Amino acid sequence: MSDIKKTDNLIPEDDIAEKAALLGVSYLAKAPKNVESGVINIIQEEVARKNNIVAFDITEDAIKIAMLDPQNINTLNMLRFIAEKEKKEIITYLVSKKTLNDLLAFYIGPEEFVQEAVKSFAEDVKFYETSEKQEDLEKIKEQSIKEAPVAKLVEVIVSHAIEGRASDIHIEPMDKEYRVRFRVDGILHISLIIPKEIGPVVISRIKILSNLKIDERRKPQDGRFQLSHNGNRIDFRVSTLPVIEGEKIVMRILDKDKGVGDVDQLGIMGLALNDMQQSIKETFGMILMTGPTGSGKSTTLYGMLKILNNEERNIITLEDPIEYNIEGLNQSQIKPEIGYTFASGLRTILRQDPNIIMVGEIRDAETAELAVHAALTGHLMFSTLHTNTAIGAISRLIDMGIEPFLLASSLRLVMAQRLVRKVCEKCKVEVELSESIRATIMKEISNISKKELDKYGVDLAKKISFWKGAGCDACNGTGLSGRLAIFEVVRMTAPMKNVIIEKRGNESLLNNERDKLGILTIRQDGILKALLGKTTIEEVERVTESGVSLEEND
Repeated sequence: MSDIKKTDNLIPEDDIAEKAALLGVSYLAKAPKNVESGVINIIQEEVARKNNIVAFDITEDAIKIAMLDPQNINTLNMLRFIAEKEKKEIITYLVSKKTLNDLLAFYIGPEEFVQEAVKSFAEDVKFYETSEKQEDLEKIKEQSIKEAPVAKLVEVIVSHAIEGRASDIHIEPMDKEYRVRFRVDGILHISLIIPKEIGPVVISRIKILSNLKIDERRKPQDGRFQLSHNGNRIDFRVSTLPVIEGEKIVMRILDKDKGVGDVDQLGIMGLALNDMQQSIKETFGMILMTGPTGSGKSTTLYGMLKILNNEERNIITLEDPIEYNIEGLNQSQIKPEIGYTFASGLRTILRQDPNIIMVGEIRDAETAELAVHAALTGHLMFSTLHTNTAIGAISRLIDMGIEPFLLASSLRLVMAQRLVRKVCEKCKVEVELSESIRATIMKEISNISKKELDKYGVDLAKKISFWKGAGCDACNGTGLSGRLAIFEVVRMTAPMKNVIIEKRGNESLLNNERDKLGILTIRQDGILKALLGKTTIEEVERVTESGVSLEEND
């Protein structure tokens, strides 16, 4: 290299800032706590180590590069090539050899940290076996937990999950190893395999972070911890579970700064959007969200509450757990172990002069009865219910013991929701379906009114296209990136209320009334969104479980 690299060893680290000023370049005193893999890999590891340069940050207009020698002509020419390729300006920073090494360490992935942790742990065990003091192995394990390799391994696992847009991290014992899986867009993927001897130490490290008992492995525990990632506050909800091979741990990732999106980002369209907007303007009544666990029910409810959130309304929520803290809402966490349940909490809330109430879930007859009572006494009540269809929520509540005439009077709107993965916009291509499958799909949407199709922007008179992602770096070759909700939104009309009262909510009759109103089923909503290129028809099939085979399409 040049003279600058040679003099770098002679100049004290504190004086490098002065050297940067003399050269007219910026100075980076120490490496950031984290560098995203997408940033660090702008420059290949081999090139970075050979030329003593590292990309450590990226903005909308520029890439920030740390380097030992800002005057090296060959390196500067290489950076010009990178600038042209990325179509961004290059900003160079002078760093010390130590800072550069700290930055180069970000090239090391989880696999390398596993190897380092194995080596460190093996040395500890060897010391234990040869020590005259015969220290307890558990104490050595606890010490290993606090030391760099295992702590760094947990940090790297968490960072990779966040950067990979994972919603959950699963660490689970297998027969001869521990498996780390990330749930991305609702689908689990294996990310890492950890040796059997390291797995319990990683589990213990997470339990320490979550303030859980390390030595309690016989019963489940729940905890939380928080960390900062690239300046964002990230919450982790931690759950442990004893299993046959040891102890499994699941961490739900909650990005506090990301917060809750607006309703217009949720994907509600057409008549469903109009009905939803009209229903939340009511001063009393009950609005129910239905769907399986993980279908985004709470997020949709948060989005609706966000519209209603102002200083004139007292909005109180009962949740288990509180996933997002929304300013202006009075959010309360239930604690069944001390007797603070949805039912007892709801009784208390009714004495708190609320305008709007959200109960996280109706789980039992007592909560259902109190929710209906609240909806009939001048409160707008939001809640969720685990049923497969929107109409199914009505018969479920009647089965819980709610009188049909009370339910008919209180219920305003029932919504069913599922999440489908979105087509990657960077590699989207048109796909041809066989005539038989195309005919089956077209038959399912043939009864949708032109007025509703116009609201979606779909014209069945023109050529109908379906889409998929070919696979690219942005979507890790899956062709899918992010998720979108599909809905069935059923508003209660006079004929529907009559069916509830007179026929105890007969599902077949209620479905007939829904069809007369032109309300789309959750499947029809999904097909129209597939026609718009937002998702794939395979994704709609996956979450609606229609039983229609798409094998001809493979």
